[in-house]
Amino acid sequence: MLIPVGGAAVDMVTTHSFSVTASPTAIALEHLLVVGKYVGELALLSPELASRIQFGWAISIHIVFAALSVGLAPFLVYFVFQEIRTGRKRYARLRIFWTKVFSLGFIMGTVTGIPMSFMFGTNWAAFSTAAGEMIGGPLSFETKMAFFLEAVFLGVLLFGRERVSDRFYALSAVLVAVGAWLSAFWIIVVNSWMQTPRGYEMIVENGLPIARLTDPAAAFLNPRLPWMYFHMQGSAVLAVTLLIAGIASYFVWRNHTGEKSFNRESEVWKTALRVAVVVLLVTAMFQAVQGDLYGRHVSDTQPMKFAAMEAHYDTGPADLHVVAIPTDLEAITDPRADNLFTISIPYLASFLASGGDPFAEVTGINDFDYEPPPVAWVFWAFRVMVGLGFWFLLLGLWGTYRLWRGGLFEDDRYLKALMLSSPLGFVALIAGWYVAEIGRQPWLIQDELTTAEGVSPTLGSTEATITLVGFVIGYVLLFGVFLYVFRRIVEDEAERVRTDDVSDSHETPDIPEVTVDD
Repeated sequence: MLIPVGGAAVDMVTTHSFSVTASPTAIALEHLLVVGKYVGELALLSPELASRIQFGWAISIHIVFAALSVGLAPFLVYFVFQEIRTGRKRYARLRIFWTKVFSLGFIMGTVTGIPMSFMFGTNWAAFSTAAGEMIGGPLSFETKMAFFLEAVFLGVLLFGRERVSDRFYALSAVLVAVGAWLSAFWIIVVNSWMQTPRGYEMIVENGLPIARLTDPAAAFLNPRLPWMYFHMQGSAVLAVTLLIAGIASYFVWRNHTGEKSFNRESEVWKTALRVAVVVLLVTAMFQAVQGDLYGRHVSDTQPMKFAAMEAHYDTGPADLHVVAIPTDLEAITDPRADNLFTISIPYLASFLASGGDPFAEVTGINDFDYEPPPVAWVFWAFRVMVGLGFWFLLLGLWGTYRLWRGGLFEDDRYLKALMLSSPLGFVALIAGWYVAEIGRQPWLIQDELTTAEGVSPTLGSTEATITLVGFVIGYVLLFGVFLYVFRRIVEDEAERVRTDDVSDSHETPDIPEVTVDD
């Protein structure tokens, strides 16, 4: 009996001898065990692939909560300052609602983030050994300098409104925002160094490659840091702005449709929608301009990644594919010019990469002397990110125009568009992260350490595959818990909207505060 295994045929009869006197049942059982063995071997992933998928899956979930904290922080500062300055009920309501959401994201970010730190030892021990001198400091700073700052003063925001002075409460909001943004800074210090390493020398100790820091300032403030940090922070603010706009649109739309149980005069969520529309336009414009400049930097420092973003295989002037539609199934997994229907702007990719020369030569994927990244992932993720970015810019222009001319709260099509778009900011953010991380493959540390070299040498396929399955199931459950609690928070707010007092006095009235039970 021939069983194909990895392209080869295994003769189970000749490979395993059976007694001529064995019963048919025993022979069948023996065959079944052998088949099970080979199927099990085929189902196991290599330690490298399983570790990459596991970390990628974990970061795809964790980054939502991290971005929620980073993006919400400036809004919380604004709502707190406006509440203290004006004493208006609307700002108190918005502060309470979004502080609860911020706290939920902070808790889930902590729960999903801690296991990732253990992966540096369990899955990426060789990388941790090589880069430990560099990554240890920033990761420690992130915990001791940023996380605890954010955690302590978040407690004041949650439970201290009636217990501390207005000044201290406002200061607490600012320090929570500083903690959130500082946390992102130290994480991106590490990641940006992996993209454009500086301030180190590679040595060999006990037969292992080690990146020894020679200039910590140059390592921390590497060329990629400002580009990645500001693009990531802008992405987080944009994603949260869309979430706020979507929630606000939901309540405004329910009010506008005349549902009797909703108070049609409430200013709470109209105020949130006004703020979100303006911030959406400003942030979307910033991301478009900064993203263009960021792409030029990527072309200079990681030309393979830039080529993969446009599926540019042959060296020469490069077009920018504004629209790319696969013409067959192969185009999805292996996008190339001859299997895509594209609407392209000739030479624009060369123009962007060079900073002004439309005929500049862009090195093609075929002309690099190392293995390219999974081009399909980079190519399509880049299209998702950029396409959604243009959609967000259109939403910002549309909403700002309606706000200026009047009728923002009565435009049902716009309100529905915002509701449908509320999760898309996080989709764009994750797609951009895929471009950044998958695009630098096969390198873990650019031009120094490959991903295969960074995997824990003692990690086996069985352990890696089993833990991958566990992480997938565990993080799905955690994200389900988040969605359930977030829905409960929204439903509680809907109940308050139904019974809302239409008055918006300058005296902050009694409003249900956050309690331990919440």
